Amino acid sequence: MRELDRHPQPPSAPTPVAPERVAVIGGGRLGNALADGLRTAGLTVTGPEGRGATPADVDAVLLCVPDGEIAAAASLIAPDVALGHCSGATGLEVLAGHEAFSLHPLMTVTPQSTGAAFAGAGAAVAGTSPEMLALARSLAVRLGMRPIEIAPGDRAAYHAAASIASNFLVTLEAAAERLAATVGVERDDLVPLVRATVENWARLGPERALTGPVARGDEATVARQRQALAERAPDVLALFDTLVDATRALAASGALVR
Repeated sequence: MRELDRHPQPPSAPTPVAPERVAVIGGGRLGNALADGLRTAGLTVTGPEGRGATPADVDAVLLCVPDGEIAAAASLIAPDVALGHCSGATGLEVLAGHEAFSLHPLMTVTPQSTGAAFAGAGAAVAGTSPEMLALARSLAVRLGMRPIEIAPGDRAAYHAAASIASNFLVTLEAAAERLAATVGVERDDLVPLVRATVENWARLGPERALTGPVARGDEATVARQRQALAERAPDVLALFDTLVDATRALAASGALVR
């Protein structure tokens, strides 16, 4: 893993490895879930506080604000406070002037999520110094997560992979749900199939988990599927064609490992 970017640090900046008092700024989904999780882990947590807050008497401040607002929120925090953000795609340069770290849970957070949802998940971590990296690791472990060090130049690719795995999966299932509804099949009817598919992917890997007409080379069935989609959900046709092409390529690579 490449060495993390370094930034000039104030001489008086602290280097806590295991913070016990943490302030969370940002009252969105992630801010609320992380605050709950850290409290459950036994830490003293302030917040989540609103954007623009300047918490005092804490070991670390964790910014859970939109990526474009991190720098502005950071500028309000005293330079002698260890400062972190929770962005997956953003480096530490936006926290310049602080000893800084980042902690990005590799986990989806919905309005119904609680801190317990983080247990067992990965967490991308980084720090401007070994002490800050240790701080980020410590918070991840306290939340029950597995810390994964991500180099600055890899963050966009890391976050894109997370988006494909989570966000795009939901978009794909929404398309399947729409088409299924035209024949009286509901979301609940698709859920066992989706869960089994994800479990097979996790256990076997993509090549061995792949099933269906494309994997079998049944092009006549694929053509009938495409015609039905063109009639019932034509706006999804381009997505279908792209996925068929990608699935053919995966099936071809899987033939080498079966």
